[in-house]
Amino acid sequence: MDIKIKIFRNMYQDSVSLMQISAQISKLPGIEQASVAMGTPANLVQLRDAGLDNGVDAGPNDLLVAVRGESAACDEALALANERLTSRPAESADGAEKAPAATSLEMAAEAEPGSNLALISVPGDYAAAEALKALALGMHVMLFSDNVSLAQEKAVKTLAREKQRIVMGPDCGTAIINGMPLGFANVVRRGPIGVVAASGTGLQEVTCRIDQLGSGVSQALGTGGHDLHEEIGGISMLFGLDALIGDPQTRVIVLISKPPARPVAEKILARAQAAGKPVVVHFLGAPAQEMALPGITPAPTLADSAAMAVALAQGVGVPAASTWLSAADTARLDAAAAALPARRQLIRGVFAGGTFCYESQLLCREQGFAGASNTPVKGNTRLADIWRSEGHTLVDLGDDDFTRGRPHPMIDPTLRNERILAECRDPHTAVVLFDLVLGYGAAADPAHELIGILNEAKAAQPGDFQLLISHVCGTEADPQCRSTQIKALEAAGVLVAGCNAQAALWATQVARHQLQK
Repeated sequence: MDIKIKIFRNMYQDSVSLMQISAQISKLPGIEQASVAMGTPANLVQLRDAGLDNGVDAGPNDLLVAVRGESAACDEALALANERLTSRPAESADGAEKAPAATSLEMAAEAEPGSNLALISVPGDYAAAEALKALALGMHVMLFSDNVSLAQEKAVKTLAREKQRIVMGPDCGTAIINGMPLGFANVVRRGPIGVVAASGTGLQEVTCRIDQLGSGVSQALGTGGHDLHEEIGGISMLFGLDALIGDPQTRVIVLISKPPARPVAEKILARAQAAGKPVVVHFLGAPAQEMALPGITPAPTLADSAAMAVALAQGVGVPAASTWLSAADTARLDAAAAALPARRQLIRGVFAGGTFCYESQLLCREQGFAGASNTPVKGNTRLADIWRSEGHTLVDLGDDDFTRGRPHPMIDPTLRNERILAECRDPHTAVVLFDLVLGYGAAADPAHELIGILNEAKAAQPGDFQLLISHVCGTEADPQCRSTQIKALEAAGVLVAGCNAQAALWATQVARHQLQK
């Protein structure tokens, strides 16, 4: 196998575009691995860790394409990347070339003086500086970039608070502003429910469930995963909460996060109590009694958050927390598991969404199935080797552990599919639990390639199989169409749950059935 690298000097592309190009050339026949990234020190380290570094001499302003595979395939991949990166601007209807793209925030603001939101996706070393520039221009900021220090985040958000602006991020992958999906977001109808979330896939799950239940979203604001740390103090969540309180189109508010630092939680809950509007709060893993305050409805799962918010918006009684495991579900799962060999007793979870992995771990632990993960919840263990499962194992393949030198599995599910195949081949696996995340930025048809992998696994072990349980996070209006993806999975023998919590509890029922054999 050859390793070939092409450097584009002083060229910049945002990270989502680069991941999409990387995903495209990775699928070329004869290509084993590919990476398209800016030549920042962190990215060069990731290339070296991925075995794609040939002593490349690139600076942070340079864009590089690195591929490993058959020599001719590497040449084809570099040529395709070159075409994608250097194609000329499209012509307008009258044959004239479009104006060149702005190369700075100042140019963009001058060209579009009415703009008030900057979406920043640059290497982390430069992200804070660009965010400060945007704030100086009077803009709100969606900071898609990660690898921004807590000190820099605090400085940026403190300035934003002074200027009465919100900074969504760093590492904010999802938002829906005035009906416009940004980043990895879904197509959901407009409506009376506003969401502020410190979790990208958590925000996606809640907004999609709201849409599926027939209601809609006014605004969906991300904060980045560190916002509720004590060092940051929840600056963005508090701003978003205040904005939704003052928004006449928002009648119900939903707050989503992993458990905040206690002083931050107290501040947010106090503000929520004074909102004058119903507020649903789901802090994953936090005791419900800590949030059972006047004006606040605590929700035990992401899906419950959506159901409770829709009920409040419709003015009907708030439903009790769902068990997500009915008697009919239990009977169906027990019947499906009856043919499993007794040795198959393990739950193996393979997730593209970090919050889905987190919620599934919590629910499995509650049901008595503690396990291991590369991102363990309290009480679970950290995998000694992220590439090898041990006992019950649930992995987040979107974590940095797995994405160094590779596109995110929501964009390119190849690594996710390979891990599912590996778990299927383990003779002790009872159930493989996984998510399928749809929306803008996600793979065009994530079920299609996976089904080929599942058929390969079945053919290799006739009569000795495991169950596959999934949930599809998306809507009918998404480019991939949720019902189309579900039908394809079900046709391949996958049991598709209505939400992530239900899928996790289905998996525990299968494991419980196996323990009784």
